[in-house]
Amino acid sequence: MVKKEIRVVGIDDSPFNKFKDKNILVVGVVMRGGSWVDGILSTKVGVDGDDATKKLIGMINKCKFKPQLQCIFLDGIAVAGFNVVDVQELSKKTKLPVIIIIRKWPNIENIKKTLVKINKKQKIKLIEKAGNVIQIDDIFVQLTGIDLEEARKILKVVCTRSLIPEPIRLAHLIAQGVVFGESKGRA
Repeated sequence: MVKKEIRVVGIDDSPFNKFKDKNILVVGVVMRGGSWVDGILSTKVGVDGDDATKKLIGMINKCKFKPQLQCIFLDGIAVAGFNVVDVQELSKKTKLPVIIIIRKWPNIENIKKTLVKINKKQKIKLIEKAGNVIQIDDIFVQLTGIDLEEARKILKVVCTRSLIPEPIRLAHLIAQGVVFGESKGRA
């Protein structure tokens, strides 16, 4: 059984202008379950860069909440455009399972074509390494270091106000608020 106060971190990137911005803000929200915020983490990553995995590992491993964390949630496999996270490396170096949250069924073939077109073909391997996309209720996930049943149990605890985990929803709102001065639209 998953405790109601399981400590997790949800990570999302801030909005950005891919023509102007070189580095963008990535926010992590540490929560107990889906109802209690323990803290906020942040780092910056390069737009379409290759530093997301390293930066996220550093952000998580250096934070004071690390000893209590049980799971990492990512809003998609990439931040800052096509700065693709190596989720196996993230899981291995933090010693935490990673659950990638995907709102709509991804068109992997289109993503691969785009990566080839923008000369980022090497990132296709990272996407393939992340494993199969699985539907859980009305969202889709990719799992690293955790089985489907355990992921379902954790999602039941942390999805309190929407279909997505509350730490990701809050990370999204915070990142928007920092960049725009207020959050816009839905998280």
